[in-house]
Amino acid sequence: MWTHASWQGRLLPHPLPPGERLRAYATWCNAVEGNTTFYATPTRSAVESWAAQTDPDFRFVVKLPKPITHERRLVDVDEQVRAFLAAMEPLGPRTHALWVQLPGSFGPGDLGALAAFLGRLPSSHRYAVEVRHRAFFEEERSARLLERVLAGVEAEWVPFDTTAFFTHPPTSDAERDAWTKKPRVPRRTRALTAHPIVRYLGRDATERTVEGWRPWVGTVAGWLREGRSPTVFIHTPDNADALTLARRFHDEVRARVPELDPLPEPMPNEPLTLF
Repeated sequence: MWTHASWQGRLLPHPLPPGERLRAYATWCNAVEGNTTFYATPTRSAVESWAAQTDPDFRFVVKLPKPITHERRLVDVDEQVRAFLAAMEPLGPRTHALWVQLPGSFGPGDLGALAAFLGRLPSSHRYAVEVRHRAFFEEERSARLLERVLAGVEAEWVPFDTTAFFTHPPTSDAERDAWTKKPRVPRRTRALTAHPIVRYLGRDATERTVEGWRPWVGTVAGWLREGRSPTVFIHTPDNADALTLARRFHDEVRARVPELDPLPEPMPNEPLTLF
């Protein structure tokens, strides 16, 4: 996520060698979604580079690979999980949570597989589960059963809030593409652990994105006052301004919770030179 093309030269210095791009991103935000791991387990050397570019308190929320969650649906995946955890080992404390994103077809009838899977995972990591089946959001019994499974291993339920996105018809190619791919589920704001994780999708129009996240500002501020340590990821369909929007969201929360630490000072986007 830290190599988004539209950020290069506009928000982040360009050109930058691959081994410096995450370092530049980390001056804007103190957490990142490890989405590329969904498509392939990275090499250990790549993960070592990620660790070298970030401070120990930087947060990676790393998605488990697709063969584990979508193809095998959490069944008979011990070998794949061991290989993935071994690859992630260099991150050390930076691995804030391992993110189990499940397909929309993974419903209440699959909770046995989820419970068995989570129960076999090492307790040395924190886990966060994202479900997209509407039953978990619309049926009280299904939601409570899922919460019970997650509570058994102190895992978090990750809400992906798309309610603001689907309020108005799409107006750009990026929005039209997201319109057909993103889940349409109700907003969920209940935290299960001390480390809630929120994924929010706004619009390409900044004013609609900001309007849509207003409920989250109060919720996140409340979590902080309760002593929780939330992580919030701000998205738009094109993600062109995701970095500046994330900092704006953080500023709005900090206005309500002044003791919240400020984000780092962004690296200037001028090209690096020898002189």
